[in-house]
Amino acid sequence: MATNPAGGPASGIKLLINTRDDCTFVVCAGRLTADVAGKFKTEIKELIPKAKRLVLDLSAITYLDSSGLGAVVGLYVSARAAGCPLELINLSPRVRELLGLTKLLSVFESCGQFRMP
Repeated sequence: MATNPAGGPASGIKLLINTRDDCTFVVCAGRLTADVAGKFKTEIKELIPKAKRLVLDLSAITYLDSSGLGAVVGLYVSARAAGCPLELINLSPRVRELLGLTKLLSVFESCGQFRMP
């Protein structure tokens, strides 16, 4: 298992990356806004070629704006093009509501509650 924390207090978002077998888990914490969406997308997109499955745990995302939502959708498109399933898990009620309002909730393969083994 590899662990790689990214981000910091000033960055607005923290990423904790764990790889186990063929699955890469990314626990995301903080505010996913226009200020950090580009960095978020770039850092996670770099994981796609090495991952057979990519799981984003959004339980600690406290705020998601349209740029953050765009970054998540962009990652989904990139992962799908690479043949790497992208799953969102542990959605907060606020994030789940936003995905539902934008009709994106059904796009993601898994939006359930999950804990990394």
